[in-house]
Amino acid sequence: MTIDDRPTTPPAGTSDGAPTPPRAPRPVAPAIARSWLLVNALSGDYEGAARSRADQVVLDVEDAVDPSAKAEARERVVAWLGDGDGHTWVRINDRSTAFWSDDVDALAGLPGLAGVMLAKTEAAQDVTETFDRLGGRTPVLALVESALGIEEAVHIAQARGAFRLAFGSGDYRRDTGTSADDLAMAYPRSRLVVASRIGSLPGPIDGPTTSRNHPVVREQSGVTVSLGLTGKLVLDVDQVPVVNEVISPAPSDVAWARDFLADFEARGRVIRDGSDLPRLGRAQKIDRLARAFGVNPS
Repeated sequence: MTIDDRPTTPPAGTSDGAPTPPRAPRPVAPAIARSWLLVNALSGDYEGAARSRADQVVLDVEDAVDPSAKAEARERVVAWLGDGDGHTWVRINDRSTAFWSDDVDALAGLPGLAGVMLAKTEAAQDVTETFDRLGGRTPVLALVESALGIEEAVHIAQARGAFRLAFGSGDYRRDTGTSADDLAMAYPRSRLVVASRIGSLPGPIDGPTTSRNHPVVREQSGVTVSLGLTGKLVLDVDQVPVVNEVISPAPSDVAWARDFLADFEARGRVIRDGSDLPRLGRAQKIDRLARAFGVNPS
């Protein structure tokens, strides 16, 4: 599924009667997006987020919004997505809450809706019911935030409508009593990586770094990459450049990849030994991502 597979409705008209086209998709496709900027749907700066360098923007009507204000936050999101100014994702409330039904009914068919991030996903059925209620074409990014969700990750990744997995690390720690230590958090992260591979999904999205200190963000983003996750939730726009840089291929790797590919073509694409195919696959992936992210060789 791609972002452009979502259903559309006729765009709202301008004052002169001409249709207002929805904002174009962000430059980096969601399947390979590195930074996913969470924005409080009630009080956040939508325009500022849209102008940021975040690969994808997620308007949050779940944890960021008090229950008493969810209706107001939802109305603000609908207005943004309905008038063609959007093309953003929305983190909706989990399937077990009364808010879920109102969320999906309000969002279904909006021209600016890129997809939904489903909070506290714990079963494949959570994804499929959300997908169906949204019309059967809107991508569902499953946010896994509990012990049960982690153990059900393979089934969630294989669910109809599942687009990508994400890790709700804060709620997971609260659910399990696990510390934020890298070793303690390696299992759930790796579980999502393996599940994504089994479900033929893009790499999963890691939880956010709460610190705004750039060295800390850089270090934790490095852990993300080392464990095989390919994106990261972001809480502050200042974190975006660091996350994007760390998750992108390094310029030196891009240089190696392009040199290898050039040599491979020059020798007639002949496989010389058992290491050539893995190296070819790695080089092709690095080159593809470098072109998508605008990374030049050193």
